Amino acid sequence: MISTFQKYILEFKNPSGTSRGILKTKETFILEIFDGEKKGNGECALFRGLSYDDVPEYEEKLSWLCENINQDFNVLKQELKYFPSIWFGFEQAILNLKNGKNLYFPSEFTKGKSSIKINGLIWMGNAEFMQSQIEEKLEKGFDCIKLKIGVDWNSEKEILKKLRQKFSKEKLELRVDANGGFTFYEAKIVLRELADLEIHSIEQPIKAGLVSDMEKLCAETKTPIALDEELIGVINFEEKQQLLEKIKPQFIILKPALIGGFSGCDEWISLAEKLNIGWWITSALESNIGLNAIAQYTFIKQNKLPQGLGTGALFTNNFPSSLELKGDQLSFKNR
Repeated sequence: MISTFQKYILEFKNPSGTSRGILKTKETFILEIFDGEKKGNGECALFRGLSYDDVPEYEEKLSWLCENINQDFNVLKQELKYFPSIWFGFEQAILNLKNGKNLYFPSEFTKGKSSIKINGLIWMGNAEFMQSQIEEKLEKGFDCIKLKIGVDWNSEKEILKKLRQKFSKEKLELRVDANGGFTFYEAKIVLRELADLEIHSIEQPIKAGLVSDMEKLCAETKTPIALDEELIGVINFEEKQQLLEKIKPQFIILKPALIGGFSGCDEWISLAEKLNIGWWITSALESNIGLNAIAQYTFIKQNKLPQGLGTGALFTNNFPSSLELKGDQLSFKNR
């Protein structure tokens, strides 16, 4: 086998806001593995400022992988242990090499016979911008939407109030994602106010790494808490187990590009289910290459909750998509 990679800059159609700032571009790396006439594609979906492997030697490590692509699988895994997004891309490329064009996890999904229910994502902005996004999602038939919060809580709370006045929790599931935007004391107040609004869950109310504070919030909250950034950089299985046993969250959010690919997700899922912790899978601004692979993996896990998968429509220069969205159902274009 031989392997190459190239950097690719995805450009947002509209600047997209989170509590970490405004995103205009997204850097990623496409890995290709060739074996005779066969080719496998994967995306090493680095997320600058968030990925554990956002380090100066990132491209050097990618070059190492390409030069050593024929090494034993376990040798590669050990060498890439601290480069979760590179391992994610490698897993994809190997699976694609095995299964053929656009296929990673063949299933009823990739045969076009089944689909995945997803939540609608509402990006941060002023109240008018957020409201217009919400109306668009509701018109398309979404009954689960997730709002980014943590910049202007009073305005964000008013939007949630109006939604809840109009739609009961049986009619519309509301999730929120703070991306660590609140302090511990702010989070305690916000969690109480969210409970009054019957919010399904809040992702990462405080910054990652404040384990004792997060443990206290999870123990006291009436609004379920989902760990997200908290999982990034927790590499060893024993450390993952210790984290979940200490914090005891209600949910965890799995982003393959950030937590060691599909094998990393498998470890978190096995621990979560053992500890009776809920979970779902979320994309992290991958191109259509990584997104396609994540969607195929998500389907085979058969989680019944709405998943946090995008559609690749955020970017002006994305790769051709194998996915299509009808209402809130994500399906594979089997043609």
